[in-house]
Amino acid sequence: MNTPPWPPEEERTDGSAVRIGALVPLSRPGWVEAGRHLLAGLELAVGEVNDEGGITGRPLELVVRDTAADPQRAAAAVDELAGLGVAALAGEYHSVVARAAAARADALGLPFLCSSAVLDALTEQPTQWVARLSPPQSRGWRVYADFLLAAGHSRIAVATQPSVYWASGTRMLRDYLTPRGSTVIELDMSTLTPTAVCDELVGHRATALLLLVGHPEPAVPIVRSVRRDQRLAEVTIGAPAGQPEFGEWAALLGDDGAAVPFLRYRPERLSPLGTRVETILRERLAEAPSFVAFEGYDTIAVLADLLRTHGTDRARTAASWPRVDVAGTRGQIRFSRVPGISVWQWAVPPIQVVDRDPANTDRFRIRHAG
Repeated sequence: MNTPPWPPEEERTDGSAVRIGALVPLSRPGWVEAGRHLLAGLELAVGEVNDEGGITGRPLELVVRDTAADPQRAAAAVDELAGLGVAALAGEYHSVVARAAAARADALGLPFLCSSAVLDALTEQPTQWVARLSPPQSRGWRVYADFLLAAGHSRIAVATQPSVYWASGTRMLRDYLTPRGSTVIELDMSTLTPTAVCDELVGHRATALLLLVGHPEPAVPIVRSVRRDQRLAEVTIGAPAGQPEFGEWAALLGDDGAAVPFLRYRPERLSPLGTRVETILRERLAEAPSFVAFEGYDTIAVLADLLRTHGTDRARTAASWPRVDVAGTRGQIRFSRVPGISVWQWAVPPIQVVDRDPANTDRFRIRHAG
């Protein structure tokens, strides 16, 4: 375990706020809608913690920094927040950004509970300072691959862009699907147009196209092109990274955005806590809350429990990840060491493959669960 470069914060009893730093993508090129949902969950939970007396009589305060999907900006924000004396870090949606934040938090000795990023290698080496709520990419994408196999797909094209996250996903799919008799065909979207993608799908006789690309560009134009090509009427479009979860997808694509299976991390039935939180978040967001909003809420629920139980000293917080046992919106949260994962991990978050119902694009259908 790294040693913090400064002495741990003294426990305070003067009523001053306990501060948590929040990393959230709130401007482009970040996925702003995901950031908005994540922040809504974080803020709701902070408000409820304070309504219940805060952290042993001290108010909980969220100090928000916009990462804009920029790893360097996120690392700088971690430095700033550490200097401001935050007790812990929370949040982030983009995996590559979360990795930069996790590396800096580890170096500084600052506890970081990552809400939503899934990249397996969140840190280069095992660390005690970082924990994560969302499932690792390897687990979620294996569930998605099982869904493809069960649906009979044996020739699967992936439209990709240069990124550690997309490259990791492509490799995981190929490593899992190829031994099971499926072929994975990579389509490089740095050289192909959406129209050219259609020709490639025909030429390779692909039965499924997975969007491992940014949203809305080029994901939305690709979907439109494939949907309008009569040669591809039977091709399944998938988006394992979850682009169709958010309202912007339906607003931009309408009916074309239906029946695009994606991964989401929530159970078929929420806990009573989850049902209550869903009602409040729906009113605040003026739309159905995504699983990312629940991840935000659960992040604060865990950190508040740690801070109440073990105090605000950073080293004690980091040492307490294995003692977490918190009722979250999507299940009981406990952290453990998962083989191949370098951070403390909620080992069993729920995973579904869902899509938007063609009969009503505001409704989701569960296609597979893992």
